[in-house]
Amino acid sequence: MRVAGFGFRAAATEASLADALDRAGGPAGLTALAVPADKAGAAGIAALAARLALPLCPVAGAELTRPATATRSAHSLAHRGTGSVAEAAALAACGEGARLLAPRRVSNDRMSTCAIATKDLP
Repeated sequence: MRVAGFGFRAAATEASLADALDRAGGPAGLTALAVPADKAGAAGIAALAARLALPLCPVAGAELTRPATATRSAHSLAHRGTGSVAEAAALAACGEGARLLAPRRVSNDRMSTCAIATKDLP
């Protein structure tokens, strides 16, 4: 299983999200995209999920605070209770035993972040 998690501003476009994904390692092998539940209806992420033909996994706010993240953003900690929304969303959606491939990456326009988590399935 391989899940790309995203954190993004309300104005983030599909291009911004795709750029963050490319910087994080690209879409090859992904099984899903994950976002905070309150952002699951955003047009940019919905368009990216549709273009990649991947399911979009909304992650509840409480689930975002559980995983330990590699990145410690003061903004994310203050607003979401996690060091990185992208990392936490990827890890939470991937499930117990998941690990990050790398810390989150930021899009060129700084509107989106992405991190990819993976775990071996039994």
